[in-house]
Amino acid sequence: MQSVNWNYPTSIRFGCGRLSELDDCCHSLGMQKPLLVTDAGLAALPLVSDLLKRHSHFGLFSEVRPNPVGANVSAGVEAYRAGGHDGVIAMGGGSALDVGKAVALMVGQDRPLWDFEDVGDNYKRVNEAGMAPVVAVPTTSGTGSEVGRCSVITDESTQTKRIIFHAKMLPALVLADPDTTLGLPPKITAAVGMDALSHNLEAWFSPFHHPMADGIALEGCRLVAKSLVKAFEDGSDRQARSDMMAASTMGAVAFQKGLGAMHSLAHPIGALFDTHHGLTNAVVMPYVLAFNSPAIHDRLDRLARYLGVPSVLEWILDLRQALGIPQTLQELGIPSDRMQELAEKAVVDPTAGTNPIPLTVENCRLMLENAYTGRL
Repeated sequence: MQSVNWNYPTSIRFGCGRLSELDDCCHSLGMQKPLLVTDAGLAALPLVSDLLKRHSHFGLFSEVRPNPVGANVSAGVEAYRAGGHDGVIAMGGGSALDVGKAVALMVGQDRPLWDFEDVGDNYKRVNEAGMAPVVAVPTTSGTGSEVGRCSVITDESTQTKRIIFHAKMLPALVLADPDTTLGLPPKITAAVGMDALSHNLEAWFSPFHHPMADGIALEGCRLVAKSLVKAFEDGSDRQARSDMMAASTMGAVAFQKGLGAMHSLAHPIGALFDTHHGLTNAVVMPYVLAFNSPAIHDRLDRLARYLGVPSVLEWILDLRQALGIPQTLQELGIPSDRMQELAEKAVVDPTAGTNPIPLTVENCRLMLENAYTGRL
């Protein structure tokens, strides 16, 4: 394990123990009074409470739901303005990171949040001068949101997850300290790790041409194969935790190439039933791969060779078993009478356009029904 500084896709300080550099990170971006955005669970743990004791000039905002909603962002903006803050520390899993980035975007805007949804040229509406600087501190290894240029926020009025995008939402500095993940419970380690895998997998299978993203995605999958079960079984394994934090970051870099039906199905399920995003991806993963397999034979074979496994699908089924992942949507508590509604939302999800096989309401419903019954 090494402490290293990377400058792709943004400035990243990576290594165990580097959380001690947080104040220096803030000062390097001109922050004198940052607002620390996190979730309530993390805010109650020593990781955050000790930070606040050492840095009395930090503010705290922790009204972040596991599937964040627009009201969380609005409340964060109010806290930022009321406290006279000059930057954001987005700290936590994907939810806190997404809210933190969205708060930093919105503090200088005079339009509502949904006006910046990633549709057409909406990003041009952003007043870039009003955006606040962001230091991102991931404390799970799943979403890779620390190197993302968007936030996934649920619009409660429509129960739909929307993607808010602007290129400058990419945090200016990332502090990636694997030690922050050492206390992550095994079930959460598994769920977020499978999220990282889903990002790398779907980027690799996306039909868009992007050889650089392909290389990152392949190596991200290898790191998951090497270290996710180790991190799950021994949460104190720093090498495994480091590998998973790198794989998470890599997945988010790679999926600039696109995602696919794993996310298209998982997003509406999360929006309607508040399920954990990574866990939902893990449940639908093999059913999506089986559906897409006619279009991705070559890439399945190449990935299997790179991972040193006979079959990618069998490897994923075995991995889910080792991690205690629910096998079906029924086990996840999703009612069988909502499949049509979920399919209709999935087909218009922003991730649907880069699935290897074009998505329709009919084939989305088929995948959902298979994922409910366990039919591969």
